[in-house]
Amino acid sequence: MIVTIDGPAGAGKSTVARGLATKLGFLYLDTGAMYRALTWLACERGVDPEDGAALAELGRANPIDFDSAGRTKIGGIDVTEEIRRPEVDRVVSPVSRQPEVRELMRERQRELAALGDSVIEGRDIGRVVVPQAEVKVYLVADEAVRAGRRLAERPGGIAEVLAADMRRRDERDAPQMQPAPDAVHIDTTNLSVEEVVERIESLVAEKRLSGR
Repeated sequence: MIVTIDGPAGAGKSTVARGLATKLGFLYLDTGAMYRALTWLACERGVDPEDGAALAELGRANPIDFDSAGRTKIGGIDVTEEIRRPEVDRVVSPVSRQPEVRELMRERQRELAALGDSVIEGRDIGRVVVPQAEVKVYLVADEAVRAGRRLAERPGGIAEVLAADMRRRDERDAPQMQPAPDAVHIDTTNLSVEEVVERIESLVAEKRLSGR
């Protein structure tokens, strides 16, 4: 079974997806981390974030993987912490908009999803990457709450700067933030992570029962 969790930054995708995968015993795939990993490597290697062909070549030469603990690796390098830095935040959008990069990443995401039961989170997952997923969820939350969560993930960050970066990303990434027509929307503004995980667990259980 494949469960997709889409939504904007700060809606709780990563935390919820990781918790859900742990409870279900599923593989956890953070597709946003994949784009971030390539962005980080492009910055390290001096590759233009607008050069789709060069970025795709870099990605093919340095495949992205996740270990059993959900840590992100590119070309064998663990970049789990590095990809959450503000400088990556500011560059990841132009990298992820490149058609060559999106096609490369979608191919890799499908390869990883085919390995077994999976919880996949990111943008465009249920609508484009794996539209055949059995359970699709779209998380939303108030902007102020999303900005607060983003700040909590980045100790030492400046609230106003992070909030402005998030709004710009929302505007730039709007085409990739459209929910699948059959996605279940969940507003996480006033819900705990555990409550959101429980709601999605119920959807998985319902789908399993209906498939019998």
